[in-house]
Amino acid sequence: MKFRLFFAAIAACLSFSLAEAESSTTKAHADHLLNATHSWNGVAYTPYTTSQPELSMIRLTIPAHTALPWHMHPFPNAGYVLQGSLTIQDRESGKSRTFHQGEAFAESVSDVHRGVAGDEPTVLLLTYAGAEGKPTSIPVDKQNPEY
Repeated sequence: MKFRLFFAAIAACLSFSLAEAESSTTKAHADHLLNATHSWNGVAYTPYTTSQPELSMIRLTIPAHTALPWHMHPFPNAGYVLQGSLTIQDRESGKSRTFHQGEAFAESVSDVHRGVAGDEPTVLLLTYAGAEGKPTSIPVDKQNPEY
């Protein structure tokens, strides 16, 4: 009899806790950081793969006052500056744009460019919409890989 009363009490507590949790649930808040049909330098994205899509995400840390090697990306990707700042330079056009902590950017596809860190280390979160088995970054002019 005592066990029945004990289990009944536990069941009542659990059902109250679950009901309370369900009633206090609210929607998550989403800050939409970027929606882009073109890269930071204005070049429109085009269809990019007929093979198996693959998403990848990289946390990239660049030392202060460091320029990455010139490279290109074969697929659309987006970046978010977690720390510091990043100036992206387009080699052909000479355009550049600086992104600071808390800003998102749409990377260029097939355009040769590089990123340059500012006065402190730069930490980026990079997300690629690529294809299985394909690199996310391709060095140009026999330079070292970006990462």
